[in-house]
Amino acid sequence: MQTSEETVKRLRTAPPGAAPAARLMIVEDDATLASGLARAMQNEGYEVTQVDSGEAALDALGAARFDLLVLDIGLPGIDGFEVLRRLRTAGQSLPVLVLTARDAVDDRVRGLDLGADDYMPKPFALPELAARVRALGRRGRAQSGPKIVHGPLTLDTTARRAYLGGEPLDMAAREWSVLEVLLGRVEKIVSKEAIIDAVAGVGEELSPNAIEVYVSRLRAKLEPAGIRIRTVRGFGYMLLEYREASAAH
Repeated sequence: MQTSEETVKRLRTAPPGAAPAARLMIVEDDATLASGLARAMQNEGYEVTQVDSGEAALDALGAARFDLLVLDIGLPGIDGFEVLRRLRTAGQSLPVLVLTARDAVDDRVRGLDLGADDYMPKPFALPELAARVRALGRRGRAQSGPKIVHGPLTLDTTARRAYLGGEPLDMAAREWSVLEVLLGRVEKIVSKEAIIDAVAGVGEELSPNAIEVYVSRLRAKLEPAGIRIRTVRGFGYMLLEYREASAAH
């Protein structure tokens, strides 16, 4: 297993013309599991960096850019929750898949609240983990830069324009804001309160009923193209992963 200094040195001295493979970091202190994960991800075409502590992960994240992070929670020293907290506090938005032997609901909620994009309890099947990594990679690529792409939907966040199937899509400012929040958490439940916090201006009152209205309007515009917003009763809303088959129904 690489030490923190060895990892950072290797990253800083990598040849500048290296092939642009997606870069994935695995943070796992179980050497056997980490090696298996690394081999599986290399077979998926990723350039893998493997470290065994939170300190080494933070050093490596500060030294180079990564496209995705697979992060164990139960690390020695700085645990995975703290790594995730520092990562998001620093403004890093790379997708994070959290691994943990803890299956308590509170731990899952804490990880997601801290900014994890997906969550897998141990033990898990490598093919499922690989599929989740691929899905996170697709979302990360689609949502990087000034344009967010979700199936036939494109949001140009610089020009504040939306296109559906290449045609301009008219949306009120509030509808745009709600959709932007949901697009940032595809396949994740977003509570009405979280949407209100993200959408409402300072000192502005916005009710849960108003959010229902905006979501209803978005559904009317997006569902004919196969883009679906699911209501999770008692919790909030979830923008589902786009699937071509959905558009045919």
